[in-house]
Amino acid sequence: MPPRAALDPLTMTDEMEAIDEATQYRRKIDHTLARFSAAHDEMEAEEAKRRERRERLSPASIIESTRTALQRVVTTGPSAEEEAAQQAEESRLQAKKRRTALAGRIAAAVVAGLVFLGIGGAWGAQTYFDAKFTQVSALDENSADIQDADAQANDENFLMVGSDTRDGATAEEGVGTADSTPGARSDTVMVAHIPADRKRVVVTSFPRDLEVNRPDCQKWDPAQNKTTDEIYKGAKFAKLNTAYAVGGPACVTKVIQQITGLRINHFVGIDFNGFKEMVDAVHGVTINNEIPIDDSILGKVLLQTGEVTISGDQALNFVRARHVKGDPTSDYGRIKRQQEFIGALLKKVMSSDVVLDPGKLSDFINAFAKATFGDNLGVKQMMTLAQSMKGLDPSKITFLTVPTVGMANNRGNEVLVVSKTKALFDALRNNTPLPDANAPVPVSEQAPPTSTSKAKPGGSSKSTTTRKSTSTG
Repeated sequence: MPPRAALDPLTMTDEMEAIDEATQYRRKIDHTLARFSAAHDEMEAEEAKRRERRERLSPASIIESTRTALQRVVTTGPSAEEEAAQQAEESRLQAKKRRTALAGRIAAAVVAGLVFLGIGGAWGAQTYFDAKFTQVSALDENSADIQDADAQANDENFLMVGSDTRDGATAEEGVGTADSTPGARSDTVMVAHIPADRKRVVVTSFPRDLEVNRPDCQKWDPAQNKTTDEIYKGAKFAKLNTAYAVGGPACVTKVIQQITGLRINHFVGIDFNGFKEMVDAVHGVTINNEIPIDDSILGKVLLQTGEVTISGDQALNFVRARHVKGDPTSDYGRIKRQQEFIGALLKKVMSSDVVLDPGKLSDFINAFAKATFGDNLGVKQMMTLAQSMKGLDPSKITFLTVPTVGMANNRGNEVLVVSKTKALFDALRNNTPLPDANAPVPVSEQAPPTSTSKAKPGGSSKSTTTRKSTSTG
């Protein structure tokens, strides 16, 4: 037997004598259980401390403690009678010092309360507002259509779709109702590209009547905000807005990734009806209106020109109008107005008038979340977009329309200029200078000349002949 000093205490009796193996085994089990129990107790104590801290820093607790502190500051001190007696005995200078000290205490408590409220708001605001966004399935970041994937590693690409459903529309608005115009349309499709270095933002719009090769897509149910198991067969020579109408967010994302090669990592769907509440939440948005907006369907939308502050109802029709008298470009005119409006709205939201006004900011976020659905969408993601576009510095942000020949083909569709489109999105994916948007369209890709066509900005032409559209606006 080894010396007693070398023996494990678990193998000896209280008299330091060796014991049998069965007792040793039992003691080892008891010792192991004791260690686990101690570790469990330590974890419980740590968790209790964390719970206490969370409760202490929760918005409700902070508000209550701040209110109690304010009450204590205001109510602590002598009563009215005592104050009167003391003032009678004190000099006017001493009374003034005391009033100043009391005001200082109240001011300090108010400032402290605002700080605490700010901390509590920051702690819970993101979770609170993120819960309000409707999440849908739209993204496919491993798609074979994505090009130059390594170059896009830390880029942010927001696919923004304006879904012009008639849910909630009234007869007075003149746009139809959910019964007369069922389903959902992607009347606005834009991609906001923010490269990894965050040194520029490029927003590219896609005409709703752009001719695309639509892939097979699962049917979209706009009422439930989800896809179904039913498959819609793909179609050649389809309009872009049919991709959203039949397949929803996932289908339009597929189409845009095919055209651009961009990795779309954020999907933002906005119901046009929601623009009303967003604009009203920030008390109007100021836009630069170039021509009177007198629409043959919507009526006199906005007759003033120049810098005009518009309300929610005006904003809704401003972005919807596509039959404006004196505007032969139809969808292109609407795209320009939509870009103007989105830029103006972001500028207003990021201004001190809104950011420093908790009521306006909260109302706007609530209105935005109510009208918005998306994938990989939340407060953090939208702040990335808004902060990147803050100030709308012309040297930093560029609004473009995807290059088209500028004249509808015999199917009533807009046709891409493939070479210019490739050059544009090659530059975005690789963060190189943008190509000249006004470069002429190669002869091989120009639309057949007609006697009624006229030049359109960008070196292409736009037919002045009225064409029938197969989809409603």
